[in-house]
Amino acid sequence: MNIASSTEQICFLILGSVVILGALGVVLLKNIVYSAFLLGGVFMGVAGLYLLLNASFVAAAQVLVYVGAVNVLILFAIMLVNKKEELKQIKGLRTRKVLSGLVCTGLLFLLLRVDLTTNWNLPGPSAIGELSTERIGEHLFTDYLLPFEVASVLLLMAMIGAIVLARRDVLNTDIATGDSVDQNLIEKSNDPILLEQSSN
Repeated sequence: MNIASSTEQICFLILGSVVILGALGVVLLKNIVYSAFLLGGVFMGVAGLYLLLNASFVAAAQVLVYVGAVNVLILFAIMLVNKKEELKQIKGLRTRKVLSGLVCTGLLFLLLRVDLTTNWNLPGPSAIGELSTERIGEHLFTDYLLPFEVASVLLLMAMIGAIVLARRDVLNTDIATGDSVDQNLIEKSNDPILLEQSSN
Protein backbone atom coordinates (compact mmCIF):
# COMPACT_ATOMS: atom_id res chain seq x y z
CA MET A 1 0.00 0.00 0.00
CA ASN A 2 1.51 3.31 -1.09
CA ILE A 3 0.86 6.84 0.13
CA ALA A 4 -1.64 7.64 -2.63
CA SER A 5 -3.91 4.68 -1.90
CA SER A 6 -3.78 5.22 1.87
CA THR A 7 -4.61 8.92 1.41
CA GLU A 8 -7.50 7.98 -0.84
CA GLN A 9 -8.83 5.55 1.77
CA ILE A 10 -8.56 8.16 4.52
CA CYS A 11 -10.40 10.73 2.38
CA PHE A 12 -13.07 8.13 1.58
CA LEU A 13 -13.56 7.34 5.26
CA ILE A 14 -13.81 11.03 6.18
CA LEU A 15 -16.26 11.82 3.36
CA GLY A 16 -18.30 8.69 4.04
CA SER A 17 -18.60 9.55 7.73
CA VAL A 18 -19.60 13.12 6.84
CA VAL A 19 -22.33 11.85 4.52
CA ILE A 20 -23.66 9.27 7.02
CA LEU A 21 -23.62 11.60 10.04
CA GLY A 22 -25.09 14.45 8.01
CA ALA A 23 -27.90 12.24 6.72
CA LEU A 24 -28.67 11.09 10.27
CA GLY A 25 -28.73 14.72 11.38
CA VAL A 26 -31.12 15.64 8.55
CA VAL A 27 -33.54 12.95 9.69
CA LEU A 28 -33.18 13.18 13.47
CA LEU A 29 -32.85 16.92 14.19
CA LYS A 30 -36.04 18.73 15.14
CA ASN A 31 -34.92 22.12 13.82
CA ILE A 32 -35.67 22.09 10.10
CA VAL A 33 -33.19 24.88 9.32
CA TYR A 34 -30.33 22.86 10.79
CA SER A 35 -31.53 19.86 8.79
CA ALA A 36 -31.42 21.91 5.60
CA PHE A 37 -27.87 23.07 6.32
CA LEU A 38 -26.79 19.50 7.06
CA LEU A 39 -28.39 18.44 3.76
CA GLY A 40 -26.05 20.88 2.02
CA GLY A 41 -23.13 19.24 3.84
CA VAL A 42 -24.32 15.83 2.66
CA PHE A 43 -24.42 17.09 -0.92
CA MET A 44 -20.88 18.45 -0.57
CA GLY A 45 -19.69 15.11 0.82
CA VAL A 46 -21.22 13.27 -2.14
CA ALA A 47 -19.45 15.72 -4.47
CA GLY A 48 -16.18 14.85 -2.72
CA LEU A 49 -16.87 11.15 -3.29
CA TYR A 50 -17.37 11.89 -6.98
CA LEU A 51 -13.99 13.62 -7.02
CA LEU A 52 -12.40 10.51 -5.55
CA LEU A 53 -13.87 8.58 -8.49
CA ASN A 54 -12.26 11.04 -10.96
CA ALA A 55 -15.71 12.27 -12.01
CA SER A 56 -14.94 15.99 -11.85
CA PHE A 57 -17.85 17.06 -14.07
CA VAL A 58 -20.39 15.14 -11.99
CA ALA A 59 -18.89 16.64 -8.81
CA ALA A 60 -19.17 20.16 -10.23
CA ALA A 61 -22.76 19.49 -11.34
CA GLN A 62 -23.52 18.13 -7.86
CA VAL A 63 -22.28 21.35 -6.25
CA LEU A 64 -23.96 23.66 -8.76
CA VAL A 65 -27.33 21.91 -8.99
CA TYR A 66 -27.88 20.41 -5.55
CA VAL A 67 -25.94 22.74 -3.26
CA GLY A 68 -26.33 25.92 -5.31
CA ALA A 69 -29.92 25.48 -6.46
CA VAL A 70 -31.93 22.78 -4.71
CA ASN A 71 -30.57 23.33 -1.20
CA VAL A 72 -30.82 27.11 -1.50
CA LEU A 73 -34.41 26.70 -2.75
CA ILE A 74 -35.21 24.54 0.26
CA LEU A 75 -33.70 27.12 2.62
CA PHE A 76 -35.66 29.97 1.00
CA ALA A 77 -38.87 27.95 1.21
CA ILE A 78 -38.25 27.20 4.90
CA MET A 79 -37.38 30.77 5.83
CA LEU A 80 -40.14 32.42 3.81
CA VAL A 81 -42.90 30.13 5.00
CA ASN A 82 -43.68 31.28 8.51
CA LYS A 83 -46.85 29.39 9.23
CA LYS A 84 -47.29 28.44 12.85
CA GLU A 85 -49.27 25.29 13.41
CA GLU A 86 -50.46 23.88 16.69
CA LEU A 87 -48.84 20.65 17.76
CA LYS A 88 -51.37 17.86 17.62
CA GLN A 89 -51.17 14.29 18.75
CA ILE A 90 -50.43 12.04 15.79
CA LYS A 91 -52.52 8.90 15.70
CA GLY A 92 -50.60 5.65 15.42
CA LEU A 93 -47.19 7.29 15.81
CA ARG A 94 -45.61 4.22 17.42
CA THR A 95 -46.89 1.97 14.62
CA ARG A 96 -45.48 4.33 12.01
CA LYS A 97 -42.10 4.36 13.75
CA VAL A 98 -42.01 0.56 13.90
CA LEU A 99 -42.96 0.18 10.22
CA SER A 100 -40.44 2.79 9.03
CA GLY A 101 -37.75 1.17 11.20
CA LEU A 102 -38.48 -2.25 9.67
CA VAL A 103 -38.30 -0.82 6.15
CA CYS A 104 -35.01 0.98 6.86
CA THR A 105 -33.53 -2.13 8.48
CA GLY A 106 -34.55 -4.25 5.49
CA LEU A 107 -32.93 -1.78 3.10
CA LEU A 108 -29.77 -1.75 5.23
CA PHE A 109 -29.50 -5.56 5.16
CA LEU A 110 -30.15 -5.54 1.41
CA LEU A 111 -27.36 -3.03 0.83
CA LEU A 112 -24.99 -5.01 3.07
CA ARG A 113 -25.79 -8.19 1.17
CA VAL A 114 -25.10 -6.52 -2.17
CA ASP A 115 -21.89 -5.02 -0.81
CA LEU A 116 -20.58 -8.31 0.57
CA THR A 117 -21.56 -10.54 -2.36
CA THR A 118 -20.43 -8.29 -5.24
CA ASN A 119 -16.97 -8.58 -6.75
CA TRP A 120 -15.85 -4.95 -6.81
CA ASN A 121 -12.40 -5.63 -8.28
CA LEU A 122 -13.65 -5.78 -11.85
CA PRO A 123 -11.70 -3.58 -14.28
CA GLY A 124 -13.72 -0.52 -15.20
CA PRO A 125 -13.84 1.33 -18.50
CA SER A 126 -10.86 3.39 -19.50
CA ALA A 127 -10.95 7.03 -18.47
CA ILE A 128 -11.70 9.49 -21.27
CA GLY A 129 -10.28 12.51 -19.47
CA GLU A 130 -11.20 15.91 -20.90
CA LEU A 131 -13.76 14.42 -23.28
CA SER A 132 -16.05 13.42 -20.39
CA THR A 133 -18.05 16.66 -20.50
CA GLU A 134 -18.59 16.29 -24.24
CA ARG A 135 -19.68 12.66 -23.87
CA ILE A 136 -22.09 13.52 -21.06
CA GLY A 137 -23.62 16.30 -23.17
CA GLU A 138 -24.07 13.94 -26.10
CA HIS A 139 -25.81 11.35 -23.92
CA LEU A 140 -28.01 13.95 -22.21
CA PHE A 141 -29.34 15.30 -25.51
CA THR A 142 -29.61 11.99 -27.38
CA ASP A 143 -30.05 8.83 -25.31
CA TYR A 144 -31.31 10.38 -22.05
CA LEU A 145 -33.25 13.36 -23.42
CA LEU A 146 -36.61 12.33 -21.95
CA PRO A 147 -35.36 11.78 -18.34
CA PHE A 148 -33.39 15.04 -18.61
CA GLU A 149 -36.51 16.98 -19.57
CA VAL A 150 -38.60 15.23 -16.90
CA ALA A 151 -36.02 16.25 -14.27
CA SER A 152 -36.19 19.86 -15.46
CA VAL A 153 -40.02 19.81 -15.24
CA LEU A 154 -39.78 18.40 -11.69
CA LEU A 155 -37.40 21.20 -10.68
CA LEU A 156 -39.80 23.75 -12.19
CA MET A 157 -42.69 22.24 -10.23
CA ALA A 158 -40.61 22.40 -7.03
CA MET A 159 -39.85 26.08 -7.67
CA ILE A 160 -43.53 26.88 -8.30
CA GLY A 161 -44.48 24.98 -5.14
CA ALA A 162 -41.96 26.98 -3.11
CA ILE A 163 -43.37 30.24 -4.50
CA VAL A 164 -46.93 29.18 -3.66
CA LEU A 165 -45.91 28.20 -0.13
CA ALA A 166 -44.04 31.47 0.37
CA ARG A 167 -47.03 33.57 -0.74
CA ARG A 168 -48.48 35.50 2.16
CA ASP A 169 -52.24 35.74 2.50
CA VAL A 170 -53.61 39.19 3.30
CA LEU A 171 -56.21 39.24 6.09
CA ASN A 172 -59.38 41.25 5.55
CA THR A 173 -59.98 41.71 9.28
CA ASP A 174 -57.69 42.66 12.11
CA ILE A 175 -57.00 39.68 14.38
CA ALA A 176 -56.83 41.75 17.59
CA THR A 177 -59.81 44.10 17.16
CA GLY A 178 -61.93 42.34 14.56
CA ASP A 179 -62.31 45.53 12.51
CA SER A 180 -61.98 45.52 8.74
CA VAL A 181 -58.51 46.35 7.46
CA ASP A 182 -58.06 49.37 5.22
CA GLN A 183 -56.93 47.84 1.94
CA ASN A 184 -55.44 51.16 0.79
CA LEU A 185 -52.70 50.68 3.38
CA ILE A 186 -51.89 47.25 1.96
CA GLU A 187 -52.43 47.59 -1.76
CA LYS A 188 -51.04 50.54 -3.69
CA SER A 189 -53.09 52.02 -6.47
CA ASN A 190 -52.00 51.47 -10.05
CA ASP A 191 -52.45 55.12 -11.02
CA PRO A 192 -49.24 56.98 -11.80
CA ILE A 193 -48.13 59.58 -9.29
CA LEU A 194 -47.83 62.31 -11.94
CA LEU A 195 -51.48 61.94 -12.90
CA GLU A 196 -52.52 62.29 -9.28
CA GLN A 197 -50.44 65.44 -8.87
CA SER A 198 -51.73 66.93 -12.11
CA SER A 199 -55.33 66.31 -11.06
CA ASN A 200 -54.75 68.27 -7.88
